Amino acid sequence: MKVANSLKSLKKRHRDCRVVRRKGRVYVINKTNPRYKARQG
Repeated sequence: MKVANSLKSLKKRHRDCRVVRRKGRVYVINKTNPRYKARQG
């Protein structure tokens, strides 16, 4: 999982990417291709 400064660019990498907020952290998750997982905060 990447820890990124900006998740906006990561969200654009794949059409299935979702930006989710959990416990004060922002995550990019992708069910179909889990290698796009990322975290911020």
